[in-house]
Order: sequence, then structure tokens, then C-alpha cells
Amino acid sequence: MTSSQWKTHGVKQLLGQTVEYDQEYVDARLAGDLGQAVYDRRVELGLSQTEPAERAAMTQPQISRIEGGDTVPTLPLLRRLAKALDGSLNVALTADDSRVTFTPHAA
Repeated sequence: MTSSQWKTHGVKQLLGQTVEYDQEYVDARLAGDLGQAVYDRRVELGLSQTEPAERAAMTQPQISRIEGGDTVPTLPLLRRLAKALDGSLNVALTADDSRVTFTPHAA
């Protein structure tokens, strides 16, 4: 999506008009939502990026890329990451929206 397309979408939203997004935007938003959920859970636990990386047999740069929304990990890696962050990773996908959250495991 180009800068001018992005601005056009923003103006349409402000005017209350329906905005159609291309698949790249939707995918990027999902990656960003996942990254934010991982970051929030890690900070909630008071962990550096290195600690969950070691627990999940990953590297710190991999955690950084996930948190930055630069990559979407595979399902097996997501399972290890959820375990490393002591919670359940919840991903809700609909045609119009996505939501990614962590539910902490009971102590």
C-alpha cells in the first residue's frame, strides 16, 4: 500500500465511509496484533526478550522480529512461545477483524 493510498483510506475512515483494505494490509495488521500481544505478555512477566527466547528455543532477534510485526511464526513456534510466556495464545480470526491475546495460566 502506497503512502497516498494509506492517506486516502484514513480520510475515508474519518468521513465514516467504508474502507476496503488489500490483503497485505490485513496480514500486516495481524502480524502487528500478534507482536503487540507477545510484547505485552513479556512485559507483564517482567522478562527481557532473551528470556522467553531461551525458553522457547529461539533467539532474541526472532522475538524482536515477532514483537515488531515483521514476521509471523509457524504454529509449532507459537506453541513454544505461548509455553515460554506461561499462557495460552488466543487468536480469533473473522472476515473483518482479528484479535490476538494471551491468557495467563493459573498459578
